[in-house]
Amino acid sequence: MRIRLVQGVALLSTGALAGAFGYGAANLVPTFNAVPLDMRLSFHAQLMQMNGITMQGAMGMSALSALTLAAMTRGASRWLAAGAGLLAVASFLITRLGNVPINGRIKQWAATSAPADHAEILARWEAFNYARTGAAFAAFALLILLSLRRSHPAPLAA
Repeated sequence: MRIRLVQGVALLSTGALAGAFGYGAANLVPTFNAVPLDMRLSFHAQLMQMNGITMQGAMGMSALSALTLAAMTRGASRWLAAGAGLLAVASFLITRLGNVPINGRIKQWAATSAPADHAEILARWEAFNYARTGAAFAAFALLILLSLRRSHPAPLAA
């Protein structure tokens, strides 16, 4: 029963993470690119401030629950859960090391003005965004695959 609960938390949190990143990639990024730069910068800076706690929480819960599931199972289930956990960690690292520093620059630009090379920097932010979205979707897919398996190996002995 505990394994199914942890598996449910992993599926829910990782699905929410993939959905949030997917919505951003499919809707927010094209909208960012369709509006005037000053509007994009203001909206982007405010959105990232609001997303900070929510998205970090989703990434943390996804990684923690998937890695906990990996520790509780064995065989192929362990590998699938561990892979999902590592992909959730990858989405966090991409965000923290790629997107967040650029978000700080965008916040400054919103208060002042964007530098001449802003398009290149914004394209780099988008590339990081697509990479973390892909990692989140891959993590979710591994957890779906794990849940669709007919036989679940017995949990490790306590």
